[in-house]
Amino acid sequence: MMRFLEKHLGKFWLTVVFAFLYLPLVFMIVFSFNSTRQDARFTGFSLRWYEALFNDTRIIEGFWTSLKVATTVGVLSATLATFAAFVLVRYRKFFGRTLFSGMVSAPLVMPEVIIGLSLLLLFVGSQNFFGWPQRGMMTIIIGHTLFGMAFAVVVIQSRLQDMNRSLEEAAMDLGARPHQVFFLVTLPNISQAILAAFLLSFTLSFDDVVIAEFLSGPGVNTLPQVIYGYARRGINPTIYAAATLLILTVTVIVVSYAVWVARSTRKRAREMAAAERQELKALGT
Repeated sequence: MMRFLEKHLGKFWLTVVFAFLYLPLVFMIVFSFNSTRQDARFTGFSLRWYEALFNDTRIIEGFWTSLKVATTVGVLSATLATFAAFVLVRYRKFFGRTLFSGMVSAPLVMPEVIIGLSLLLLFVGSQNFFGWPQRGMMTIIIGHTLFGMAFAVVVIQSRLQDMNRSLEEAAMDLGARPHQVFFLVTLPNISQAILAAFLLSFTLSFDDVVIAEFLSGPGVNTLPQVIYGYARRGINPTIYAAATLLILTVTVIVVSYAVWVARSTRKRAREMAAAERQELKALGT
């Protein structure tokens, strides 16, 4: 009996953890096809809530707003994080490095409500003094970029630390200038980390509701804000349908990215093996 428990205890706990994490999602997906508004009993299969979803202008507008905001935030966060991570990894000593590193990492441990409230006060003061910016999509993008950049820096910084510096040194020995080394050697080697940082920032922005609640303006609501507003007024299976489509979309993106990374890794391994064989063959002759 003890031997059986030792053998299967890990699998049992793993099953419990996955059930705790994903069973609520399964129930939500199932009840998005429910024929009635009841959330305690499945009364029959129906697509009425998906039809209601595509006829709901608030959800549709919120989705496109979230998509535009998250895409912009992903690009800005990945770009800024690339330069910030490069400075932190390649330049170990410069005036203010500790302060810079701390400010970049601060949003990782700072509650979102504090970030949203502080940015709200900043934008209100700036609007009163300069007349800009008006609260809306732009202020949401700024707030989400500040938040997403901190996570993107961690991803890119770890890849830069593992990167072989001899590649950059070899390029410089062959006459490449620093900016050529960065764009022709460094960026291609960390491209997967930059893409991962983009996807992480995109997801954080698309999912956020706290910062968006503070920084959004009249007539500008992201999809999480719309869903949160519906949920506060009671059960609405339309949001189940919206969440199901989001889960499907995210699953496709994550699986596609994993397949691309696996194929790229295998291709790079084959190229390195072929280069080693050619080098050994040249040395043998």
